[in-house]
Amino acid sequence: MGDRAAPSSIASPSSTEPSSVADWTHAHGIHVTPDGATVLVATHKGLIDYSKGRPERIGPANDYMGFTGGGATLYASGHPGAGSNLPDPLGLIGSTDGGRTWVELSRQGESDFHALTVTRGGLVGFDGTLVTTRDLKTWTRTTNQIQPYALAGRPDTTVVLATTENGLRRSTDAGRTWTTVPNAPVVQFAALSGPSTAVGVAPDGTVHTSADAGQTWKQTGTVPDPVQAMTATKSGKGTQVWAVTASGVQLSTDGGNTFNPYTGKAGQ
Repeated sequence: MGDRAAPSSIASPSSTEPSSVADWTHAHGIHVTPDGATVLVATHKGLIDYSKGRPERIGPANDYMGFTGGGATLYASGHPGAGSNLPDPLGLIGSTDGGRTWVELSRQGESDFHALTVTRGGLVGFDGTLVTTRDLKTWTRTTNQIQPYALAGRPDTTVVLATTENGLRRSTDAGRTWTTVPNAPVVQFAALSGPSTAVGVAPDGTVHTSADAGQTWKQTGTVPDPVQAMTATKSGKGTQVWAVTASGVQLSTDGGNTFNPYTGKAGQ
């Protein structure tokens, strides 16, 4: 993949408006701040702020296919919304104001990343090819070309997990090389709530957790409805698992054993 300089243009104007659960008929990602105070769901109709326990769309109505958060910056990819002057596909775009406005970073008109994650060594993305970037502009093919459904990383570790139809893959060098995790459950979604704590959700909603960054796993509970996206955070009370379903955001405060509808009070 060739280099591409980052344009200086800013994405579509921000708009804040009421929304509804129907707006995430298909969600592709969820980002939750470590304190649980900000909950953002990336959908086909834009970014949904669910921080107060009710959906509200913020920013442009882009179709976000890939979505991840790293520190104070959000990263996304996908397709521009109706009336937008952005290129299609979006390539990699970034936001430092919670998704209200977006800046073009690289691969505009070239890449639609369906999976994205942040690591201590940069970003990992999948647009049909698994690639990594350190500077958000230059992308390099990974040594092992796998087909991930979802990628899970954190800004404070170089460990990355990739869910695939053929089992869980794991990288310890920010996504550049990959190995198969033996005896791991087949999970569709994965997240790292800490450098060592991982959570995975199987296609049937079964939740699995790992205390050694995805090397060994144990089964906990089950998400009550089909999962569209998930993430995990850690609080003083332990691991919290967040799952987006057709009925909204479901939250587990006991490491994935039980789930309840999110009311906007987690971490408060």
